[in-house]
Amino acid sequence: MANRKDRVAYFYKPDIGSYYYGPGHPMKPHRLRLTHHLLLTYGMYRKMEIVRPHDATEEEMENFHSHEYVSFLKRMSPDTEQEFEKQMPKFNIGPYSDCPVFDGLYDFMSSCAGASIDAATKINHELADICVNWSGGCITLK
Repeated sequence: MANRKDRVAYFYKPDIGSYYYGPGHPMKPHRLRLTHHLLLTYGMYRKMEIVRPHDATEEEMENFHSHEYVSFLKRMSPDTEQEFEKQMPKFNIGPYSDCPVFDGLYDFMSSCAGASIDAATKINHELADICVNWSGGCITLK
C-alpha cells in the first residue's frame, strides 16, 4: 500500500463552549473548548485544516427533521418552557431527557448540525479523508 498522508479537517467554532446544559447534566460543552486548547498547545493544529463551520439553517435541519420539530426547537427556551411543557416529551426535550432546555438551545443545535453538514460535505466531495467534529455528539435531535 502506498504511503499517503491523510487530509484531516477539524471543525471548531469558538463560541460552542459557551453553552451550559445545566447543573447535574454530564454534557459540558466547555470541554469542547478545553479540547481545542489541547489541540493548539500540542501543535496538532499544524497537521490539519481547521474549519469554522456554518450554522445550519432551518431549511437544512428540515432535510433531516420535521418542520414541526425544528419550529419547536426555535421557540424553546427557559422562558418558554412552561408554555411548551406538554410538547416536550414528544420531542425528547426537557428535565426527564438527555436534552435539557437551556439558553441558546436552537443556536447550539444549529451550530452542531452545521458542523456535521460541513464535515459530510468535505468527505463527500473528497476534500478531506478524515473529519473531526467533537460537537456532533452534543445534540439529541429527534
